[in-house]
Amino acid sequence: MVEVRVRGVSDVAALAERWRDLEQRADGSFFQSWTWVGCLAAERFPNPVLVEATDSGRTVALGLFNLVGRRLFLGESGTTELDCPYVEQNGLLTEAGREEELTALSLRALVKSRHVVLSGVGEAVVAALRRTGGLTAIRHSQSSPFVDLAAIRDSGGDYLAGRSANTRQQVRRSDRLYGPIVLERAQTVDAAHTMLDEMAVLHQATWRARGRPGSFATPFFGRFHHALIDRGFPFGQIVLEKLSSNGTTIGILYNFVWRGQMLAYQSGFAYRDGDSHAKPGLTCHHAAIRDALGQGLDRYDFLAGEDRYKRSLADRAHRQFWVEAGPVWSCRLLVRMLLSRIR
Repeated sequence: MVEVRVRGVSDVAALAERWRDLEQRADGSFFQSWTWVGCLAAERFPNPVLVEATDSGRTVALGLFNLVGRRLFLGESGTTELDCPYVEQNGLLTEAGREEELTALSLRALVKSRHVVLSGVGEAVVAALRRTGGLTAIRHSQSSPFVDLAAIRDSGGDYLAGRSANTRQQVRRSDRLYGPIVLERAQTVDAAHTMLDEMAVLHQATWRARGRPGSFATPFFGRFHHALIDRGFPFGQIVLEKLSSNGTTIGILYNFVWRGQMLAYQSGFAYRDGDSHAKPGLTCHHAAIRDALGQGLDRYDFLAGEDRYKRSLADRAHRQFWVEAGPVWSCRLLVRMLLSRIR
């Protein structure tokens, strides 16, 4: 018999031991790990609500929400400033093999009386929500392209051979234009902090040139990720790689490594004025993919977004959803569901 409890949390940090214990028995993503969830948690969850499912006294599901009015946000604060370190591959942390069952049981009590907001969840979570007896409205969804490194390794290990002729040509031409390419990986926590700051400068320069603020325009974004480096780098979960040629930086990638996967989270590139054939994004990701392949990783995930370079470099994709659920009498959700179906 699975028992579900919903309660407020007076000390978020005290969850760490219980969360990490379940983490070892779960197939959760990096964004469901305590490294991510617990990072600046007291600040990100000012009004925390914990959903916990137990089976014969053993914790089998955990979800940390923040309550804003009558809305519960899973893994988020519900405010723009604190949610700028965008979450993906989200969901309740559940015992392996029981995601849909335990998610449905855990959320059933919530959706009877409150609105639940879940960002960046997979199809299993959406299916679970539809078993709760409440209403489920999909606000939007995005494809998340990835490279199946395990399949490439099994077929001989030639990554570019599986890309289109146009992609192969663009990557090879860009690589030639840069000349000898050196990949440098941050080896210490201090080096990782320094490289993140250098990447932020490149990232902001690109987005400001496009008339956009850029991710680091919000101070909390940089502060969160510096704290995340302190938490995850010593365990090999954070990777920063700088690509350069003849002493000149091409770009810097800020990636996560989790259970055989590399997640391409953020980047900063040095674009060449007037040279459209030099593509720092393609060159940097190509080098990082080859490096991940050599390390024996099974997937290089570009995360959500249907940018052209992601589709060109990837060979597969999974879908993520931004969903809201709640009671059957919710006019707000009925309208959202109608608009979703019309779209």
